[in-house]
Amino acid sequence: MAAVKRAFRVAVAVPLALSVLAGCGSSDAPQQPQPAPGSASPPGPAPSASAAPAPTGDPAARARATVKTLTDVQLAGQVLMPYAYGAAADRVDETAAAGNRRIGGVDTPAQMITKFGLGGLILVAFTPDDPTGATNPATNVDDPKQVRALTDGLQRAATGLPGGAPLLIGTDQEYGVVTRVKTGVTLLPSAMAFGAAGKPELTEGAWRAAGTELAAMGINLDFAPVADTLGPQGSSVIGSRSFGADPKANAAQVGAAVRGVQGAGVTAALKHFPGHGHTTGDSHDDLPVVAQSRPEWESQDRPPFAAGIAAGAGVVMSGHLDVEGLDKGVAATFSRKIMTDVLRGELKFAGVAITDAMNMPPAMKWPAGEAAVRALNAGNDILLMPPDLAGARDGILAGLKDGSLKRERLVEAVTRVLTLKFRTAAQVRPELSTLGSAEHLRAVGAADAAAITLIKGPCSGPLVSGPVTVSASGGRDAARITLVKALQDAGVTVQAAGGTVVHLVGYGDRQTDLSPDAKVTVIMDTPQLLAGSRSPTLLATYSSSPLALSALAAVLAGKAPAPGKSPVAVGKLPRSACVK
Repeated sequence: MAAVKRAFRVAVAVPLALSVLAGCGSSDAPQQPQPAPGSASPPGPAPSASAAPAPTGDPAARARATVKTLTDVQLAGQVLMPYAYGAAADRVDETAAAGNRRIGGVDTPAQMITKFGLGGLILVAFTPDDPTGATNPATNVDDPKQVRALTDGLQRAATGLPGGAPLLIGTDQEYGVVTRVKTGVTLLPSAMAFGAAGKPELTEGAWRAAGTELAAMGINLDFAPVADTLGPQGSSVIGSRSFGADPKANAAQVGAAVRGVQGAGVTAALKHFPGHGHTTGDSHDDLPVVAQSRPEWESQDRPPFAAGIAAGAGVVMSGHLDVEGLDKGVAATFSRKIMTDVLRGELKFAGVAITDAMNMPPAMKWPAGEAAVRALNAGNDILLMPPDLAGARDGILAGLKDGSLKRERLVEAVTRVLTLKFRTAAQVRPELSTLGSAEHLRAVGAADAAAITLIKGPCSGPLVSGPVTVSASGGRDAARITLVKALQDAGVTVQAAGGTVVHLVGYGDRQTDLSPDAKVTVIMDTPQLLAGSRSPTLLATYSSSPLALSALAAVLAGKAPAPGKSPVAVGKLPRSACVK
């Protein structure tokens, strides 16, 4: 599998955006692949003559008018969000073309958009230390310039689709361990770092900077923030992606993140509803059981989602989770009780509901077409990353014919999707020159500095003296080099060996990755591992971003305090040695 993932280092995931072209005809059969994997995609068929231009003005009114002009095939295209292979929209190599043929019988992402009338794409990236890597078999993002060119090409491919709405182009830019675009952007710390800082105003400012940079790259939907509250046992797949274990504090943080990213014109997506933090299972492997009662869910997991919805989040992502207190034995993605009765009826969410990846095992217990119908009937509006694009599309059409899927439900879903897209179309896209601006660095750097947490050690003065040697667990040489430079910039002498040891550990590390010789141990992820360290000084940054390590260097040098407080328990250690 690893070899396959390396081979397909060029993927794009395609969300569902507009409608399929009427020129696809009324035929349900997929078109034959277009030739020439290295050539530009041919123009798609023209919209049907009966499709009237959508009115300008209110996005909801435009959506209602547009949806009346769409055929069943076009409606089905609106609720599909697969991934495609290729770092460019209309020109890919043979490896990427082969991947696209398997997904949709086409060579390029642009051809996939026009063939299926898709509404957009999810940009993906595979890295071995990413907890979501199993559902991201390739990489189609590199740096901001490449991403901007890709998104421009994808939008051009959609210009002939009915309705005049732009593509939804999304990605999982959570920051921390789940970050798709890592080069050339202002890297935020993980959500847990914001939880440690405990200052929602800093969270909002940092996420506004992030939203501005995403918008500049042509990304208009971010699958973030994670609204999951961590239970006492934690969750390895969620971990530092969560703001912490306190539902009330998490609610404030989630609301701030939503206001920040959407204030920059990018839609936020809350995930993983109704909450993935109270299980040690991983939905990338199997269906996790969340053994909460209804009252426990109400007090522990509901508050952050409610706060995000109240802040105006445009999208909520379902989780492939068996939440026993809400609908025992049924994955939330396929539960009408959860996705309609609770999300719509109780929490009053009126935006777009999207599934978690449909290529995850809990969603693949049925054929793609049946799974698509089940997810739509539960109340989802977009099907993310179906493993068989044509199968999902054909299953929707079959459901319309045999009555297992009511057309009214499909129309409702597409109306919500189009409303979101017309609202997105009104946003002005910033220039790429905004990325990494001094303003963004200040906003994010302030949050990083506020997050640094001293779990054990002296609360004042330098934490290291004399020459320092920085070591790290396997695979963290980039973080080690970054900290070395930051320490030198802070006036600390660093040498290759023989100095006071500062040891770095991070995501996925275990007790055996700790150093018995380290005077200072720093965790760049969830801090629980520190409970097993024998170092006299213990710190948490929750992230390995350059700004986080720069803030750490200032604390080690005695030039800044460590004002953070761990938002999760750290064994029997205090959550901060200095902050009450």
